Amino acid sequence: MQSAARRLGMITPSSNTVLEPVTIELARGVPDLSVHFTRLRVTRISLDGPDVDQFSQEAFVQAARLLADAGVDVTVWNGTSGSWLGPEYDARVCGAVEEATGRPATTSTLAVLAALEQCAVTRLGVITPYTDDIADAIAATYAARGFPVHASRHFRRTTNFDFALTTDEELDTAFHGLAAEGCDAVAVVCTNLRAAHLAGEWERRTGVTVIDSVAATLWHALRRAGASAPLTGYGRLLAGHGPPPAPFPVSSRAESE
Repeated sequence: MQSAARRLGMITPSSNTVLEPVTIELARGVPDLSVHFTRLRVTRISLDGPDVDQFSQEAFVQAARLLADAGVDVTVWNGTSGSWLGPEYDARVCGAVEEATGRPATTSTLAVLAALEQCAVTRLGVITPYTDDIADAIAATYAARGFPVHASRHFRRTTNFDFALTTDEELDTAFHGLAAEGCDAVAVVCTNLRAAHLAGEWERRTGVTVIDSVAATLWHALRRAGASAPLTGYGRLLAGHGPPPAPFPVSSRAESE
């Protein structure tokens, strides 16, 4: 019997040029799946008021309602703003989106946190394109959830469009520096960094697990939509079989220990 088709709805930062083509490439191996996108205006990443205001709950709800017109099975904020604004904010956004659409929701930050739990990470490395203050906020977020950052690399950029211009060589140097510092996993935190295609080779060369934001978001969205299919060539997370994650982490691993 043919499996039921699934539709994933992705809310995309307006200046992002990476996640849509990469997600489509990754999802090509999943039968009976389609991915649909709408955009939310995001141009600059900082802790300044106007830049934080880009991520208003109302903006997410409006975007989610557009995707609901396409009958998507799950709505996803495919952006990592919750990594510095806090996963509690993402959880509230998901709640508002679910109330408005009647469909489950998730975000890239909640996906990355679920992947860290799934992979039992103990020495986390982080790569971002962001400035030091954003990076510090991300480290605080992950530490509060039981994943203190062991080492990190940041490219100190603020314009979202420019994040996509980061080269494979820059990412490769950053990753191998973190591997040399003893990280057992490296999270690439930004859905406008093109790193999913590097994950498999990085893991083969170092044994270090790679959690790419775009790949993790697809992984989590598939499970929230009730679909699962191993995808080879993009690292352990997409290739593995894991139980369906909760809608979002409700307490930190540290709090439960």
